[in-house]
Amino acid sequence: MITMKSLRILLTAAFATSPLHASSIVYEGEAGPGLGKHIVFLASDHEYRAEETCPALARILAKHYGFKCTVVFGVDKDGFIEAGSSRVSGLAALEKADLFFIVARFLNPPDEEMAHIEAYLERGGPVVGLRTSSHAFQIPANSKYAKYDFNSKIAGYEDGFGHQVLGNTWVGHYGENHKQGTRITTIPEQRGNVILTGVGETAFTHAGAYVGKAAPDFTVLTTSQPLISMDPNAEADTKKPPMPSTWTRQYAAKDGSKHRVFHSTQGASEDILDNNYRRLILNGTLWAMGMEKQIKPDLNISFVGPFQPNTFSFGGHAKKVKPSDLAGWESPIMPKQPE
Repeated sequence: MITMKSLRILLTAAFATSPLHASSIVYEGEAGPGLGKHIVFLASDHEYRAEETCPALARILAKHYGFKCTVVFGVDKDGFIEAGSSRVSGLAALEKADLFFIVARFLNPPDEEMAHIEAYLERGGPVVGLRTSSHAFQIPANSKYAKYDFNSKIAGYEDGFGHQVLGNTWVGHYGENHKQGTRITTIPEQRGNVILTGVGETAFTHAGAYVGKAAPDFTVLTTSQPLISMDPNAEADTKKPPMPSTWTRQYAAKDGSKHRVFHSTQGASEDILDNNYRRLILNGTLWAMGMEKQIKPDLNISFVGPFQPNTFSFGGHAKKVKPSDLAGWESPIMPKQPE
């Protein structure tokens, strides 16, 4: 005879192993300044390997700093990670999250998942967004969440999430992507900014530059300089002067109060191989949560477990990998693909 208690146990077990529930994984920190705080990552873009960038950063923040980090991936119908998939679940974790970290592109998540994002933004939780998050959402006009679309025409929320929260919607590439690498340079007048603590004057990123349009309310920290090739030591493309690439700003919650945002136009998984760029992103993450007093020049930014990023490209994500394959500290990100 099945009792109500045993039925609840069976239902709980079934949910815990369902493909949708498997869209997310959690890294639990044990000690550090982030203990007791929760960061939720949304990792699903088509090209720049968000499914590698996000778990790699999440592990660093959990293992070295003590945060609890939930990473929500886009998956296919069988629960395998699929770059750019809108099939996501687990964003209910945002209800009590201390930070929303998004690396996404042209997503149209289920309404029940968008509801959690909207509730988080309406309460004014801090946000970190990388690369394609400027155009994170592509949502039909007849959707209740259409205002978050990157091309929104809805009065009061023009240009959607990217413009209203991060500061820029999709504007365009600056230089030839995949053929021109980018030199990130800190702005001399901002060298005393706490986010640049321990960050060298320059960094190299594989992802090509984006057009960045700085509004008066931005604090621009770095510029991006397209190079003439993908060689980190290549000369600058003199036809393209430096463009704003990293900034902080504030966005308005539902009650009109202002809250912290950190945005970088870079963020491909190969980009975070550069120590200065990786430190910049981690410092910006701490700042966004109001933890700037914890930013030190010698904070540990080393990778946790094997980090084996794939060169960014459309369709270039590692195949047949489930979020659970990235669990723990030592599983490779990503597992090597068969020849």
